Amino acid sequence: MNMEIVHKHTWLHHINPSMKLIVMVALFLFLLFVHYLNWLMYLTLFAFLLLWSFSGYASRLVMLMTMPFFLVFLSTSSSMIMFGKGETTWLSWGMIQVTEESFYRGIHIGLRAFLFAVLGLLFALTTRPVLLFYSLMQQLGLKPKYAYSFMTGIRLIPIMMEEFNTIRNARRVRGTREQKGFKKLFHIIESYSIPLLAQSIRRAHRIAVAMETKGFEGDGERTYYYKVGFSKFDGYFILSIITLISLSYVLSIYLPIFPTGDVRYGN
Repeated sequence: MNMEIVHKHTWLHHINPSMKLIVMVALFLFLLFVHYLNWLMYLTLFAFLLLWSFSGYASRLVMLMTMPFFLVFLSTSSSMIMFGKGETTWLSWGMIQVTEESFYRGIHIGLRAFLFAVLGLLFALTTRPVLLFYSLMQQLGLKPKYAYSFMTGIRLIPIMMEEFNTIRNARRVRGTREQKGFKKLFHIIESYSIPLLAQSIRRAHRIAVAMETKGFEGDGERTYYYKVGFSKFDGYFILSIITLISLSYVLSIYLPIFPTGDVRYGN
């Protein structure tokens, strides 16, 4: 059974990974200081549109991957909406007190969490991990022993899953009975952890010896299988982020969605 997900490469896939990472981190820090609900609302809409249009994946798959983010939005915003402070009370029932100020403040916090998740998913879907680590080595000077260690760890995850399935199938063939109830969890940990741990230690030792033998200490000049550089798409990406922020700010002033401004308490 082929479990590979088909996708196409867009212009976001051709951006330098290190530059994309730096821009994303700067954008995250910038969003922490955006306290205007309408501005954040338009930023979220445009970021979701960017993910929808240029992630390279099918629309249904993008919607499926973003469904948990809506739950994050609801869980994050509901706590502030129902237990926040404010002067204009909409609903009061026991400990639950919904005010106009707490409603807008809760929507703001929920949108911020949703926007962080959308931008993180956009980065993950349009960035190859291998090229990211090669770019960190070539552009940001990350030591090869750390970069290759991370890449090796990522590659070992499917191997560990395959070993887990092999051990489980072997136990089924031998007719080993599984415990029931709470004992099942401890039985699984005891039965699988020791073989997996032993295999991982042996494999990690072999990889460490191989890396040390081939000189992965970061001393001297190295050659790389992949050469990662900059292109015109990096400029397009920076320009698109600036346009996204500016256009969202203009629309929040002239076409506000919510009748509120700064949602911080006391403003």
